[in-house]
Amino acid sequence: MKLHELRPAKGATHKTKRIGRGDGSGHGGTSTKGTKGAQSRTGFKNKMAHEGGQMPIQRRVPKRGFKNPHRVEYKVLNIGQVQHLSDRHGITEFTLENLYINKLISQNDKVKVLGNGELTGKFTFKVNAVSEKAKAAIEAAGGTVEIVK
Repeated sequence: MKLHELRPAKGATHKTKRIGRGDGSGHGGTSTKGTKGAQSRTGFKNKMAHEGGQMPIQRRVPKRGFKNPHRVEYKVLNIGQVQHLSDRHGITEFTLENLYINKLISQNDKVKVLGNGELTGKFTFKVNAVSEKAKAAIEAAGGTVEIVK
């Protein structure tokens, strides 16, 4: 076998459809575009989401609700969970970095401490927000709270 004798396998290649080259080609006349309508005419471009005069879906579906762009979402940490997390992960200082390292929050999460439960140990908190009840309970147990922006 020589390089100039190489050929594609039988059936691997097909002739391209040459449209608009007369009726003898089998693709003349309307050039496989059917008869009449915008799609058969030159310069036709399909507009995205155009439904041919039917009422578009974004107008048919009812609009509901409101998404507030200024809402701040917090990951909640109750003081009842603090002792359990301290025993499990050995944390005495609850900072955003410590919580992220122990896979309790994601990189960009904000943390708020709430006052549900009882606190037994002395802990340091450096979080984004604290409720008044939680702050009073932490300080009563001898801990400190610092708000981080």
